[in-house]
Amino acid sequence: MKRMTSAAKSGHLLIALLAVLLLAGCAGFDEKDETEGWSQQKLFTEATDEMQSGNYEKAIKYYEILESRYPYGKYAHQAQLNVAYAYYRFSEPEAALAAADRFIRLHPGHPATAYAYYLRGLINFTRSLGFLDRFLPTDTAQRDPGAALDSYKDFAEVVRKFPNSEYAPDAAQRMLYLRNNLARYEVRVAQYYMKRGAYVAAANRAEYVVQNYQRTPSVRDALALMIVAYGKLGLIELANDTRRVLALNENNGSLIDDPQRTADKGLTEQIWDFLELDQN
Repeated sequence: MKRMTSAAKSGHLLIALLAVLLLAGCAGFDEKDETEGWSQQKLFTEATDEMQSGNYEKAIKYYEILESRYPYGKYAHQAQLNVAYAYYRFSEPEAALAAADRFIRLHPGHPATAYAYYLRGLINFTRSLGFLDRFLPTDTAQRDPGAALDSYKDFAEVVRKFPNSEYAPDAAQRMLYLRNNLARYEVRVAQYYMKRGAYVAAANRAEYVVQNYQRTPSVRDALALMIVAYGKLGLIELANDTRRVLALNENNGSLIDDPQRTADKGLTEQIWDFLELDQN
């Protein structure tokens, strides 16, 4: 075995000393846990205060510490719900949905499960909205309906499973709004097919609206599209039948006016009405 030279020994010693110094330095930068020794009540109070102040990131941190330290404590259930809401307000929809789902899965019979479903509906309702959508009224029917469908299903669960809960009336109103938007989306698709000359697809999409979204403002547009599409296809008898159906429903008042067309409001009032859908 070769013997190490004094220079090699010095080099190894220097490396070892540097490693010790680096480790000591890293240890010096360790952040002290400010919540060390806090009771579950103090953690919950501090987290709630931060949430009410709009500091959602810190609120999330405290709620999650509370749940990890006291998973069976008296504040655990409320902390699980609150952290879902905090994630929602912190614009972290996926984390918010995961937290709400976890509460539903762990506590299916809990009185607050109605709120967890309702919160899911709110999260999905707003998850596809961009910054401008939140402050300037836009045609929400032009967006991908995936989140709207999820939101509709969540609110439907509130109404179906918890009809006597305080969240059921608002959930029902939001379902009506979403249903109108989903119908309007289908009409937009049918109009797109019409412009492309895909008259069969346009007629089928419009017929889907008539069959599945009755008592929505879009039925009138869907019937009108069907008349034009059938005419383009040379299906005159079908076009005439549809025209008679449209006239009959117009005369007996069965068709609903579209509030997005008939409303005559100032921009400020429009923005207020739009944002009111997200004030929970």
